[in-house]
Amino acid sequence: MELEKAVEAKRIKEANARLHGFYFEDLEIGMLGAYAKTITDADVITFAGISGDTNPVHLNHEFANETMFEGRVAHGMLTASFISTVIGTKLPGPGCIYVSQNLRFKAPVKVGDTVTAVCTVTKMIPEKHMIEMQTLCSVGAKTVLEGEALIMVPVRPTQV
Repeated sequence: MELEKAVEAKRIKEANARLHGFYFEDLEIGMLGAYAKTITDADVITFAGISGDTNPVHLNHEFANETMFEGRVAHGMLTASFISTVIGTKLPGPGCIYVSQNLRFKAPVKVGDTVTAVCTVTKMIPEKHMIEMQTLCSVGAKTVLEGEALIMVPVRPTQV
């Protein structure tokens, strides 16, 4: 029974290792990851339900038409969530911890827009196993969001 448990534990550990993203030692300044998503009406409605942000500028066509946006816009934090997608799934990827983020919203995103999020390693902090990243979301050539993130990245485990 103990041998079976040990074999199963080893199998799980090996499977988890394949899911892992980059380790701190794998990263270099200038590396980047990206993710693109076309915003749908369902995305905006679902995000409103999950977040509780039911501001009519996101959900009510008549109300939003009377605003400076002249129509409904996606939640800024929906757009910002694509940065989390890059960090958590692409670079550095699974296993990292998102520590902080600052954001500057530059332009609205509307249903039908394709948002591309790009995160670029700008600084390595070896003593803390952290990196700083420039974060940018764009629709076509227009920047809609920019900022910086701090990410804790695991070090490669030592082999016994």
